[in-house]
Parts: sequence; structure tokens; C-alpha cells
Amino acid sequence: KFVLFLEKMYPYRILVAKMSRVPLMREIINKMLFDKTNLTVLPKESLIEIKLEKSIKPPEKIVLPSQVVEYFIRKSNHRFIMKFCLCREAMQCKNHPIEFGCLFLGDAVRNINPEFGREATIDEALTYVQQCRADGLIHLIGRDKIDETWLGVGSDGKLLTICNCCSCCCLWKILSDLDPKISSKVKRMPGVEVKVTEKCTGCGICTEHCFVQAIHIQNQHAIIGDDCKGCGRCADHCPQHAIHVTITDELFIQKTIERIEKSVDVV
Repeated sequence: KFVLFLEKMYPYRILVAKMSRVPLMREIINKMLFDKTNLTVLPKESLIEIKLEKSIKPPEKIVLPSQVVEYFIRKSNHRFIMKFCLCREAMQCKNHPIEFGCLFLGDAVRNINPEFGREATIDEALTYVQQCRADGLIHLIGRDKIDETWLGVGSDGKLLTICNCCSCCCLWKILSDLDPKISSKVKRMPGVEVKVTEKCTGCGICTEHCFVQAIHIQNQHAIIGDDCKGCGRCADHCPQHAIHVTITDELFIQKTIERIEKSVDVV
């Protein structure tokens, strides 16, 4: 019944986000829905260029963002695959499978209602996230107060969320409407840079796929703002291949893992 209620309320999420810009409401909304939230957006791997200043030649084995996901799947004692995505179900998504829901890790998984999905082995979880990436979904990984709340698993930092997000239905499209103090809790991966090259014709297609509205067209050229979360969807859809996603920090995997482990414990 609570899930059905959330789905009914989903169309009003933008209104709630805008209310967070009112000082008093910001404190209430932050405490209820975003306290201790710490999420990192992992860019689409097929688009990434590795550019390390210290490297004369490309590394023998390319390190990819999904290794962060794999690290936590292997480390966790419990894994739970949701059989539906609350966001896509609420929006009746036509672009991606509704059954590709979140993957939850950690001891708190044992308290999730079994009607929502199933516990999984390490291999099952690894296969699942690969399927989600193959469908074009983007991972957000970390601690999410909203998930702790609606799943009713407690708020002691024992639940790690791996959200498989689409650009059409994702809850985090509210980031551009949230108060900056709250929206900053969803971060780009360390070392990820998104740049527009001279190939840009200003067609504006990239703006249609930016889930945080961080791109605008100025003088027939796309400009990427500081709010960019580095997901890479703009580069994926650019017909001129004018947007490049690069990683310039050789410690980007280690830094991401450390960032996540500061707020959530999956063991």
C-alpha cells in the first residue's frame, strides 16, 4: 500500500523539490528525505577516454567505473535485486524495462519486504548490473535516505543503493529543482570531465538528454555548466560526436570507493 502511495505521489516530486528552496522547508525536507545521502553517478563506460598525465602509454588493462559496482557486490554479505523500478513503474516507462529495479547491498537487505524482489548470489548480481548497463541505464551508487525510508530498513548506514537510472523517469531529474545544498549530495565521479569540442553545431539534442539540465545552447554552441554529474548521456546522443567524456585521475576508482565507504557499510 505504501508503494502504491509513493507511485501516486510521484508526479508531485518536482513541487516537493522546489519547496526545498524555502529555508524552513529545506531543513524539513532534507531531514526527512536526504539526510546523509551520498550518491555518485557512474558515467557510461563505452564513451570514456582515459587521459592520465602520468601515463606515456595507455594502461595495459583499462579500469572502468563498473569496477566500483563489482567491488561492492563482492564485498557485501547480502544482495537484493528489486523486481521493479519504482520510478519507471510510476511513469509507465516505454523506453526501458520496468523490471530493471535497484540492486541493494548490505546487512539491511535482510529487512526488505520479499515481495519486492529476491536475494541474489554474487554472480547473479554481477550479471544483473551488466544487463542494466547493456540496456543503456546509468548507475548511481551510494547511500540514499529515500531508499532507507520507503523500504523501512533503518537509518544506520547498512544499505547501499545501486540505482539503474534512465533519463526519462529517474527520480533524480529533480536535482535541478532542489536547493543546491541538497542537490550537491549527488556527485559526479572523481576525475570525470565532460567537454564540448568545436564539432558542436548547437543542435540542442544534448539538452534533451541531460537529466540535471546542466547544458544550454549559447551562440550555436553547447555549454556544460558546473551542475553536470558526468553521466555521459549527452555524449551518447550527440549526432556530431562533439562531446567527450574523459577521466584524468588515475585514482578515480579508489577515490569513489572511499567516498562511498565513508557513509555506508555493506559488510
